[in-house]
Amino acid sequence: MIDWHIYNESLVRRGEVVLDFDVIDNWNNELDNMNEGKEGASYLYPDSFVQLLGYMRAYFHLPYRQTEGVVRAHAKSKVPSIPDYSTIQRRINKLDIKINEHLGNDIVIALDSTGIKITNRGEWLPHKWNVRKGYLKIHVAVDIKKKKIVSLEVTSEEIHDGSRLKNLVDNALENNTLKIVIADGAYDSKENFRYLYDNNIEAAIKVRKNSSYRFMGCNPRRKVVLQQLKNLEKWKSSVSYGQRWIVESVFSSMKRMFGEYVSARRFPNMVKEMMLKASLYNTFILRK
Repeated sequence: MIDWHIYNESLVRRGEVVLDFDVIDNWNNELDNMNEGKEGASYLYPDSFVQLLGYMRAYFHLPYRQTEGVVRAHAKSKVPSIPDYSTIQRRINKLDIKINEHLGNDIVIALDSTGIKITNRGEWLPHKWNVRKGYLKIHVAVDIKKKKIVSLEVTSEEIHDGSRLKNLVDNALENNTLKIVIADGAYDSKENFRYLYDNNIEAAIKVRKNSSYRFMGCNPRRKVVLQQLKNLEKWKSSVSYGQRWIVESVFSSMKRMFGEYVSARRFPNMVKEMMLKASLYNTFILRK
């Protein structure tokens, strides 16, 4: 049963996050640290302030010019100067945004991917003129307990899900220890089973229906194949495979918050935009 008071309050607090100009309090100290030893022109705006503008732009779906207008209206009397829209764009795309949350030891993560459109022109254009712009593929690892993104990677749509497991897990291992990795059949490969086994992580990966129980050079995978052939439902229960739905819940939440498309035109900037959105999503989870 949903506690509507708590749920409503969590939605209200999202506005506090994306319009929190408290970063201004540390403006001079942060700039001093950023400019120490820097060659060339000095930074005029601290990264924390620029990241706040990136959050604001992502959540309210603002173009860069309107983002400049919001800063003029709400922070003109608080900051030494207002960045113009081209400066905002350039600095946001230079931010070093990383998704490697520290959530603790022996956490259980679920992996999956989803598609994000690279244009927001509606459905009529591709339907009428058979124009196809393609998709980005967003690969994520989510902590099933806290529903936070612990690792994220952005690729083109041609990249297979299974090839991203190692990168996602490596990133998650930087600040956490993992107990179980849950994933569907797209991640079923000997390389992935060996990699997880070598890192003392249990592989809760659903194997293909026609999988052979013979050794075939990968004993960790053979063990899982035998368990699933013997009693699939019992295996699912033992590894909490049903919790994989949490990844779909995270995808759904992000698309409702930020839309199913990116506004950037260059691939590196698309990656930066998705990193910002994932970082902001995690911030909202912290505030609930």
